[in-house]
Amino acid sequence: MKILLAVSGGIAAYKSLELCRQFIKAGHHVQVVMSESAKQFIQPLSFQALSGHAVRDSLFDNEQEAGMGHIELARWADWIVLAPASANTLAKIRMGLADNLLSTLILATDRPVLMVPAMNRLMWQNPATQENIQILQNRGYHVLQPASGPQACGEVGAGRMPEALEIFQAWQALQISPISQPYWQGQRLLISAGPTFEDLDPVRFLGNRSSGKMGFAIAEQAQKMGAKVTLIAGPVTLATPFNVHRIDVRSAQQMFAAVQAHYAQNAVFISAAAVADFALAQSSQHKIKKQPGQDGLTLQLVKNPDIVAWVAAQSDKPFVVGFAAETQNVLEYARAKLHAKKLDMICANQVGENLGFEREQNQLTLLSAQHEKILPTSTKSEQAQQLLAFIAEQQTSIKA
Repeated sequence: MKILLAVSGGIAAYKSLELCRQFIKAGHHVQVVMSESAKQFIQPLSFQALSGHAVRDSLFDNEQEAGMGHIELARWADWIVLAPASANTLAKIRMGLADNLLSTLILATDRPVLMVPAMNRLMWQNPATQENIQILQNRGYHVLQPASGPQACGEVGAGRMPEALEIFQAWQALQISPISQPYWQGQRLLISAGPTFEDLDPVRFLGNRSSGKMGFAIAEQAQKMGAKVTLIAGPVTLATPFNVHRIDVRSAQQMFAAVQAHYAQNAVFISAAAVADFALAQSSQHKIKKQPGQDGLTLQLVKNPDIVAWVAAQSDKPFVVGFAAETQNVLEYARAKLHAKKLDMICANQVGENLGFEREQNQLTLLSAQHEKILPTSTKSEQAQQLLAFIAEQQTSIKA
């Protein structure tokens, strides 16, 4: 495949060298276009040595533009990957400006474009940047969300350019044809995933062993099927699936507030999160210390909101799917939960030594009022595919 790697200005430009190498290693042909500001951070000769092609950087190169070279490049490419995509470049593309070779190429192409934003966290959070991103996505551009962490400016937060391998893998995922499931094309899906943590004091918390992997697998597979996915994630260390809108929360109350704010805009809600049943009645502002002669500690707990039951009780509720993670009497408990909470469907989740929390494999039994389907043990991604297909069948039969 022919890849046009467009590099705009920013300290993250050095990562584009490794991205170029990843494409070439996989057997793709790469040509590089750099903005003038990108050349302030990295020399074009480095890209030339890797790609075997001279770097293009000017609309006013008499030799290269004699035959309308920018149009030729736009036609040559199968894909354009803009990495890093600076705030300035994103704004230009949103406005349709064509004042350098890079922005002109993107305006003049009908090929798919993957944009990889990289900038200071406050620039990324600025409403103008977020509006630009939303508009570009609405126009069909693919956008890989930036990573979080320490930044060159000394601040910490979202805005870092992801590592080259992660970008390459995200691009690869776009090459996979969507799984044949017409129901999910353009469908809006809300997913909760991961644990919730209830703070005891600034050092300790009550939590559980949920890794979030099942919920994240559902989000990833649904996006590949064409769904527009919002993922409400408890405190986990997983990367955000490509083109999925992620909202991070910590406590059950925060997750409840996020679900309340988003459920009505979605056709389906999958509650895959392991939400704490109880929280501390009052968390301590300071670390709780052991006292001399103290033999125990009494904690007063209060009940957390039952998020999935609350959604199922709303008059404008979506199709509601719950999870029941159990170590014994799995189907009995799952059926009771299905009826008591008036869910449309529930996934009975056997938790054991090699299944469930913190594991790569899972074994779900899918239950609705009329149907039951036992899935064979497989990876969480495969379980997610079958779960989404089952939901589509249920919804299609309801509408029929």
